[in-house]
Amino acid sequence: MPPSPCTIRKTLNAYLHRHPDERDALAGPLAALEGPADVTARTTQPGHITCSALVIDRRRRVLHIRHRDTGGPLRIPGGHIEPHDRTLLAAALRVLSEEAGVAPGDVCLSRQMLGSVIDIAVHDIDASPSRGEPAHRHYDFRYVFYLSDEEPPTITLRDEEVSGTHWLPLSEITSPTLRAKLLGAQLDGRPEPVNASVLIHDGHGRYLLHLRDHKPGTIWQSGAFDLLGGGREHDDQSLEDTLLRELSEEVPDLRLEDLEPYAVEKATGIDGLGIPVQIFTGRWHGDPDRLRLHEGVLLHWFAPDQLDRLRMLQETRDLIHRHAADNAHNAPDATLAAAPSFRHESEGSRTVLNGIGVHLHLQDDQGRVLLGLRHPDVRYAGGTWHYLAGKCEQESATACLLREAREEAGLVIDPADVELAHVVHIVDAPGGLPLLQLVFRAHRWKGTPEVREPDKCLTWRWWPPHELPEQLVPYARTAITGIAEGRTYSQMGW
Repeated sequence: MPPSPCTIRKTLNAYLHRHPDERDALAGPLAALEGPADVTARTTQPGHITCSALVIDRRRRVLHIRHRDTGGPLRIPGGHIEPHDRTLLAAALRVLSEEAGVAPGDVCLSRQMLGSVIDIAVHDIDASPSRGEPAHRHYDFRYVFYLSDEEPPTITLRDEEVSGTHWLPLSEITSPTLRAKLLGAQLDGRPEPVNASVLIHDGHGRYLLHLRDHKPGTIWQSGAFDLLGGGREHDDQSLEDTLLRELSEEVPDLRLEDLEPYAVEKATGIDGLGIPVQIFTGRWHGDPDRLRLHEGVLLHWFAPDQLDRLRMLQETRDLIHRHAADNAHNAPDATLAAAPSFRHESEGSRTVLNGIGVHLHLQDDQGRVLLGLRHPDVRYAGGTWHYLAGKCEQESATACLLREAREEAGLVIDPADVELAHVVHIVDAPGGLPLLQLVFRAHRWKGTPEVREPDKCLTWRWWPPHELPEQLVPYARTAITGIAEGRTYSQMGW
């Protein structure tokens, strides 16, 4: 089934949002989409939609072809939409393969365009009595692709009407509007990842895999086990942002530790398109059955020796085995690797590691508490007030406290002036890692709080305990209240 008018209209509107000055020039396709006729059919008059593929190599050259029958000027591969084309982009890939012999797997999307249309051109087509076609118009939707490999593939022309190919520099594109758009997009022809996925492990040899919905033709790796993740969008500032956005959409309660890049892998998309994927790794220790899953069928832990029993890509198996081999020292034995992360009454005495957070409770001579306003772009509690705090690394809790006070606010504290004031034991999401939030009170310090890490904290401010800000990290509020009431322990989320 060809692309629906609704889908095409969405693509066209997104293009006009970027190029509002072209609305009058594209009045034809806008009007055609409002009519009853199939705007993708070549019989639709007075005009219909076609698709073209702009392939750019590492030397910033664009692939062109020449037709035998006309002997006319070079042009980019393009043609009509067929009934079996699932999307406009799929139609462009098919035409590229048919006319220029370039397979979908030989190309990939560019980071700048991400599969969006870079240009829509209106062409007047002469009448063709031999085909029974009157004069009409083509509304040509043009997509950009990069070559996946360093060198152009060996091109075997499949269309008898095409006599040859030629690579034309961007600066020599004959259409002034298309040339300006290509140059303005800063397309360099060098592929980079446009998808992000995460290899989630528990640090003891198990890997969390996602069973996708079984919807052939609409979902990549339909009905198979795979990693969580997805494609980059134009608003994503980085691939880490892409991954975190995808995770928030798929599994909103999942919170990962130690997220970092691991490898770049090449996958094959639903249309056969090459897709460079940035693979991240991250640790988690929870029970996947307690997570809300908004996409897919289930999440489940697997050991590497169980992967051969699953329906999944061999490349994903190989990736997991490689990571397991790189981190073999983290899986003490097979029994530990296969054990569940949380202990239930019938499951023995499996120990669960808890994360440790360290927090500074300072009160001035008026009894006001020092809080910092977290930068809106930080991963946790952006735009919210919080204690001066940090994650305990390979160090004692008091050493961590003194280090964070110096690094974040320029405060110097003697360890003899520090005492433990309150502990909040928290699980902030179902199945999440348990956290022990240690709150230390310092009776004396040197220095005036200043912003030393502006990418994390915007300002420091003293707050009366009875007039705390509304936007305050919940467990910080719990700790401040507990200290004021003389209590030393609270728990949340259990």
